[in-house]
Amino acid sequence: MAGRVDQECASRSGRPMDHGMKPLTITWQRLVKEGRTCDRCGGTQLELEKAVDRLQSALAPLGFEPCLETQQIDAPAFHASPLESNRIWIAGVPLEDWLGAREGTSRCCAACGGADCRTVRLADHTFEVIPADLIVRAALVAAAQGRPAR
Repeated sequence: MAGRVDQECASRSGRPMDHGMKPLTITWQRLVKEGRTCDRCGGTQLELEKAVDRLQSALAPLGFEPCLETQQIDAPAFHASPLESNRIWIAGVPLEDWLGAREGTSRCCAACGGADCRTVRLADHTFEVIPADLIVRAALVAAAQGRPAR
């Protein structure tokens, strides 16, 4: 992984993290080229924001608070391994592992230069943009298993 890392361990309203809560880290990385990303990663970013908002209240009874960490992949790192872009880990475990899903590929656009980029395959559905519902489901499974942040 190359590039900048941003971390948000407070609610979107700006309230500081409750120190009685354990962080449940959600890490997402994507290609950023000249300050831009593709529509697929842009859509996943919006879905992550929705998921984190929902998880604020859903995780509280389990003693967790979501902590979103975003990482930027630069062009050379992306070209070496395009399936690392638009990838999510929850508590250090790939999203696909929490859901019994698999990674897939499909042709992307713009910033990706037409590369075959990462998708998530669950049952008979393929997701280019990772929906908030899948992120929430995976986070709840991780929290129910008591997984600490990594």
